[in-house]
Amino acid sequence: MERREKVSKRMVLFFLCFLFFVLLQFISPLLLPTATITDLSGTTVFLDHPEEEHTIPPPFAIIYSLGDILCHQKEERSLFLNQNQMPFCSRCTAIWIGMAIGICIALFIKFELNMRFIALFFLFIVPLFIDGCGQLIGLWESTNFLRLITGLLAGIISGISLDCIIDELRMVRKEKKFFSY
Repeated sequence: MERREKVSKRMVLFFLCFLFFVLLQFISPLLLPTATITDLSGTTVFLDHPEEEHTIPPPFAIIYSLGDILCHQKEERSLFLNQNQMPFCSRCTAIWIGMAIGICIALFIKFELNMRFIALFFLFIVPLFIDGCGQLIGLWESTNFLRLITGLLAGIISGISLDCIIDELRMVRKEKKFFSY
């Protein structure tokens, strides 16, 4: 881990776009009429509520449609703003927030892909895995607070990991250019 000498303009642009995506998850339920989006419970991969998304204005409909496809959106596992259910469940929301934080951290600090980083990765991911699996097999019912904490940790390390992957791809690309002459 070392301080970056130069901040990539592309990564800053990527971070700002990603941050806008995360902020849109909070802005959407706040700007929609009070208590208009309530039980979005469904399954992932399928558009469970296409009729509801058609009644929402375009920028908000997009974020709610993404939530519908990428998240189960169970009402009891979701947060509410303005009495409207957020587009993603509490864990997914925390993962998105954490990824934005991780990407922001990685703008200024360079992480090396080494055993120390891999240990850190597992340290941040394992709590989500334990909580999710324990809940899935019925050992306990997780709380939204625990979902937020485990999602945030997993999101932060995922954002940093994404930057590490981009750095590695950049390095490979430079080496390829160097050896092609």
